[in-house]
Amino acid sequence: MSIYQDWMEHVPVVDDMDPETWPCEEEKCECECCCCGETDGSVLVSYKKLNDLAVEPTRGSEYAAGYDLYAAIDTKVVIPPHQKAKIGTGLAFALPQGTFLGIYPRSGLACKKGLRPANCVGVVDSDYRGEVKVAIHNDSEDYQTIANGERIAQGILQTYLCMNFTETDELPETDRGLGGFGSTGSK
Repeated sequence: MSIYQDWMEHVPVVDDMDPETWPCEEEKCECECCCCGETDGSVLVSYKKLNDLAVEPTRGSEYAAGYDLYAAIDTKVVIPPHQKAKIGTGLAFALPQGTFLGIYPRSGLACKKGLRPANCVGVVDSDYRGEVKVAIHNDSEDYQTIANGERIAQGILQTYLCMNFTETDELPETDRGLGGFGSTGSK
């Protein structure tokens, strides 16, 4: 059994949930959503709307890995060239233990407007319960505007392995050894 399979046995899966906890009003609904246990065994992630502007994350297509996160802001935010601004989503999450929500750029926003998460990939830990905000950096030479309801990033639920560290005087040798940046070539 892989580490991932072992981990999945301990994560709450929608199919195994008590019907009392299903978001749908009927025990089994016709919507074919993951809340009914009708489909793919998706992991249930609870969220809380922190304001009336918040929008539930959505997928752009059936097999998209990322769920779009939307700006939930009262007024437009103008980001000057090579500057950044924190944009709230109006959402807080309860992620399963052993996971984090990776915050990634949306390719269209990055390519068309030069906007991306300032830290390139954000990490929302499973024990964080505050509003998820995305620090957006403007890589372009133009002022860029973010409006309420605009898709600003995408979140991907990811697993991780906990680490225990041990100090040692020697590390095992590898073919690469001390070769760092660019040591493996460009082609």
